[in-house]
Amino acid sequence: MPTESGQLGQHISRQFNEDLEHLRQRVLAMGGLVEEQIADAVTALITFDTDAAQAVITRDNQVDAFEVEIDDQCTKTLAKRQPTAGDLRLIVAIMKTITDLERMGDEAEKIARMAVHISENSDPTRPVKQHYGAISHFGDHVRQTLRAALDAFARLDVNSATKAARDERQSDAEYDAIARQVLTYMFENPRNISPGLDVMWSARALERIGDHTRNICEYVVYMVQGKDVRHAASDEDKV
Repeated sequence: MPTESGQLGQHISRQFNEDLEHLRQRVLAMGGLVEEQIADAVTALITFDTDAAQAVITRDNQVDAFEVEIDDQCTKTLAKRQPTAGDLRLIVAIMKTITDLERMGDEAEKIARMAVHISENSDPTRPVKQHYGAISHFGDHVRQTLRAALDAFARLDVNSATKAARDERQSDAEYDAIARQVLTYMFENPRNISPGLDVMWSARALERIGDHTRNICEYVVYMVQGKDVRHAASDEDKV
C-alpha cells in the first residue's frame, strides 16, 4: 500500500504485491503511449504529415485497449483481494488515472484528424503556418508536464505531483494567447476561418490534455495522503 513516504508497502501475500506492481507498470506503459501520441499528433499537424497523423489515429485503439485491460485487472483485484485503506485508494486512483489517459488519447486523435483536414484542405504556404510555432511550444509544455505527472505517479511523490500541477496551469495562459492570435488571423480574411478553426481546436485539445494531467497529479495526493484536493477551498490544499 502507499505510505506517507510514497513507497508501496509490502503485504503478506507476495501475489498481491505482484498484482499491484503489475497494475502500476501497465499504467505507466499506457501513459508512455499517450505521451507518444501527443508528440506525434502535434508533429503531424505542424508538418502537414498525413501519414503520421493516420498512424496516431490508428494507434488510438491501443490506448483504448490499455484502458479496458487495466480496468479489468483492477476489478478482479478488488473482487479477489477486497483491499482496504491505502491499497483501495491505489486501485481507485489507477482506475481514475486510466480514464484520464484514455481521454488524453482521444484529444491526441482529434489533433491528428485536424492535421489530416488541414493538409488536405489548406495551402501550406498560407499564413496559418505562422501559428504553428506556438502550437509546437504548447504541445511540448503539455507533454513535459504529463511526463512529470507520470513520474510523480511512479514514485508516489506528492511534492513532484504538486509542482507538475502548478506548472500545468501555464496551459491556460498559452491557450488564451494562441486563441487571441488565431482570432485576429481569422478576422483578417474570411478564407482564414476554416484553417484558423482547425488550429484553434487543436490548441483546445492540448488545453484539455493539460486538465487531465492535473487530475492525475491530484490522484497522486489522494493515493499517498488520502486527501481529495479536486475542489480544495484553501490554497494550502490545492495542487
